[in-house]
Formats: sequence, C-alpha cells, structure tokens
Amino acid sequence: MAESVPLTTEKRESRGSAEARRLRKRGQIPAVLYGHKEETVSLAISQEEFDSILRHHTRVVDLQMDGQREKALIREVQWDHLGHDVLHVDFARVAEDERIQIDVRIELRGVAPGATGGGVLDQPLHSLKIECPAISVPESIRVNIGELQVGQSIHVRELNLPPGVTVLNDPDAIVVHVTAPEAEAETPVGPTAETAEPEVIGRQKAEGEEGE
Repeated sequence: MAESVPLTTEKRESRGSAEARRLRKRGQIPAVLYGHKEETVSLAISQEEFDSILRHHTRVVDLQMDGQREKALIREVQWDHLGHDVLHVDFARVAEDERIQIDVRIELRGVAPGATGGGVLDQPLHSLKIECPAISVPESIRVNIGELQVGQSIHVRELNLPPGVTVLNDPDAIVVHVTAPEAEAETPVGPTAETAEPEVIGRQKAEGEEGE
C-alpha cells in the first residue's frame, strides 16, 4: 500500500495565468485543496518535491500548511500539452477512517507462456475503479500472468486484491487474455486473371461470308 508522505505548501492569495507563470519560474506549482465541506484553499507546492511523489506513485500526502498537517488525496494532475510539466494539482481532503473511490492502474507481472508459444497477449483493461481506505490506496493492482495459456483469460472476479480493496468494475470483465493468432488467408484455388481463358462472346464474320 502507498503511504502518505509530507509535502510542503504555501498559501497563495492571487490567481490567474500570470501568477501561475510566476510560480513556475520559482520552481513551484499552483494547486488547490478542497473537500469535507471546508473552504477551498489556493496553494503553491514545490515542483521538485511533487515530481518525486509522482515517481513513487504516491496518492496520499500530508500537506504542511502554517505549521499544521492536513491529509489529502491527489485527485487530479493537469499536464502541459506535451505531458512533460505539471501545470496544476487538485488535492481532496481525506480522513484516516474514510473510504474513497479511485482509479488505479493494472500491472501485469510475469510472462504468459501462451504468448511466447505463438499466442497474442491482449489486455482490454488497463485500470480499475476501486473502493479502499483513503490512507492505503494501492500503487497498482498486480496481475500474475505466468500461467496464462492460449485461450485462457483472467477476469476481474479472479483478481487477488490487497486487504480492504473492493473492485467496482464488472466481475465478468476480462482483464487480460491470450488469443490464438489469426490464420493466414488461403490462396484462392483456380486460374488467375492472367491464366484464365477469356469467355468467347462471338466472332466476326469473315469478309464475304453471308449471314444465315
């Protein structure tokens, strides 16, 4: 399970694109904190600290504000059009005894023998909607495919879930399966366009030949 980590924040009064650009020049990212029917607070967070949090797939943080801590879930991250830089972050307040619904990625582990034997590995689901304690959001749901043969599937209902986690997806949905390769199209039997004899429609009458 992913544990919460501290993240230093500063309250900010001004907003807008000009303020966001100013923050980014200082190595900070604009953010907001909301939820639990409390006021929405505008924040500035360290880009370096937040990049480290993302690399470790952390979902819950302890926001350090004015000498106090507030536990929050990283609800949404807005990226630039290239997907390189974080432009804005939304944090949602959470309590230690609270259960939340959130999407988590699926991580395949192992090598499917059916795929190495000529089959095709297909993964229809890449993430799951789960419900779990707010303070113990899993980094991913791991799926072992080490025994998956051609024609076999792993469904949502067959997943081994961490304690306290409930999957909200259709239990019969296929997470991953190995299918047989498509058979090559057979070469048509019979004369080709080059070798087939043309159909005789009629013949021209020889010069001087009279009709019937």
